[in-house]
Amino acid sequence: MTLTKLNFITGNQNKLREVRDILGKVIEVDNQEVDVPEIQGTIEEIAKEKAKRAAEAINGPALTEDTALEFHALKGLPGPYIKFFMENVGHEGLNKMLDGFEDRTAEAVCTFAFCRGPGEEPIVFQGRTEGTIVRPRGPAKFGWDAIFEYNGKTYAEMDKEEKNSVSHRGKALVKLQHWLAEGQQ
Repeated sequence: MTLTKLNFITGNQNKLREVRDILGKVIEVDNQEVDVPEIQGTIEEIAKEKAKRAAEAINGPALTEDTALEFHALKGLPGPYIKFFMENVGHEGLNKMLDGFEDRTAEAVCTFAFCRGPGEEPIVFQGRTEGTIVRPRGPAKFGWDAIFEYNGKTYAEMDKEEKNSVSHRGKALVKLQHWLAEGQQ
């Protein structure tokens, strides 16, 4: 079955815009917001389960995305739970978590999972970008972009083309693009 459209399950308009910016020339990206409970586990386990549940909820193919931010000093935390940390402690709280450490390096991880439908096994596409956690710089419009620095600039200081070319999400979407180009084997 050749895909002509991806149904991206998200309520986050910033993520939807980035996905459409990167994949829009290759495939149509539709959108649905479905409340899918998130389990605890590894990044990959969470992404696969989310895609399975989304495919069941819409009774069809579903693309989901999960983002993690792994602080090296904290052995990978907050990891896949970054959304909850960000909501509760914000940029300053995330910085304070690292204030007692010399190592402020982190890895941004994006995991897309595609599930063809109910009962199918999801396929995972993951991208990673190494960076450093810094005090907020640039517009604080999208999650933790203002505190994640890559090559001297935070994601928030980059224009969308620059960010999409180096970001964890961009890297994961390139893998998804290749898979789509190969005919979704």
